[in-house]
Amino acid sequence: MEAVDPTVFRLAIFVLAIFVGYYVVWSVTPALHTPLMAVTNAISSVIIVGALLAAAAHGASGDAPTANVWISKGAGAVATAFASVNIFGGFLVVRRMLAMYKKKAPPPKKEGAA
Repeated sequence: MEAVDPTVFRLAIFVLAIFVGYYVVWSVTPALHTPLMAVTNAISSVIIVGALLAAAAHGASGDAPTANVWISKGAGAVATAFASVNIFGGFLVVRRMLAMYKKKAPPPKKEGAA
């Protein structure tokens, strides 16, 4: 029996994860969207920590920086920027969602109306 190529195996898992994620997200009731956004912001903040560690990468002590170190630094900087935008946008969305649950002020009364 032949073994499955690891790339095909990983691609199949990725495609299945897309389908499962799609059906899970679209079956969530609107009342749960705000907590899910908060969790997404928390995950992005963990990504920021990893991205900062990658951006601070350095080679072995005493060695001149290699191309791999510069790739790591660049990828870390890009990941930090993307995760920062994701966190900022997530907080804006959560604020807007929470504003939907606030009671609206009654319209001002018209003076002189009979």
